[in-house]
Amino acid sequence: MPVPDRPAYLRIADSLREGIRDGSVPPGSRLPTIAELCEVHGVSEIVVRQAVALLRGEGLVETRRGGGTLVKVIPPARRVAMDRYRAVTRPMAVPETTFTRDQRITWEEYRLDRQFSRVRADDDLGALFELPTGTELLRRRFVFYSRGEPQQISVNYLPWALVGDTPVSDPAREPWPGGTLAQLAYLGHPPTRVEESVRSRMPTPEEAETLGMSEGVPVLAITRRLLSRVDVMEVCRDIVLPADRVVLDYSIDL
Repeated sequence: MPVPDRPAYLRIADSLREGIRDGSVPPGSRLPTIAELCEVHGVSEIVVRQAVALLRGEGLVETRRGGGTLVKVIPPARRVAMDRYRAVTRPMAVPETTFTRDQRITWEEYRLDRQFSRVRADDDLGALFELPTGTELLRRRFVFYSRGEPQQISVNYLPWALVGDTPVSDPAREPWPGGTLAQLAYLGHPPTRVEESVRSRMPTPEEAETLGMSEGVPVLAITRRLLSRVDVMEVCRDIVLPADRVVLDYSIDL
């Protein structure tokens, strides 16, 4: 029984994808116009648009208003390892955080947008903190920038009983050298354990806009707990990273 031909939009997408992957259509270059692709492949405009939409959904191209469709420039993925937490607990010759170390940037190349508010723990946060639902928390939402480009969103929570009326609850003190680990040490509760769980999902519209993400790219969402001995001092829900910009490295000493 003969195998039916692949739909035209898939064949066009295959051809464009092959050119992108073998480098003949390099990152940052403009794809042929819709009209040019229609003429080359002898198909209607709607078929070409389906092919381009498929590539856009794969994160290979991006369409800019008035600028056509471009092959997406994907920066080298930064590698994020668990031992980065050890580095910022040691004496620092220059100010740094886990983020600046991951990005290999100076303090001057680092920017942090922040929003602080006082909230009460919902059931999920209460369970993560091992505290009653309704416990007062400080909520901090951060957007991390490297050389002017947004790279990461983090929403973290700290018990209000721990941080209220301390410099840690003052947004004007951010960014704080050493980040949250240094803040907890300053408060007399240096972290002794880090727990992370990672899942992938599609970004919310607000996350995609904030991080300048292309359509079709997922995020890695990391839920983190920082413990000092047996007490949970901080919960991050979530650390949000574009999945095409990061590789998570984990090692276990046996």
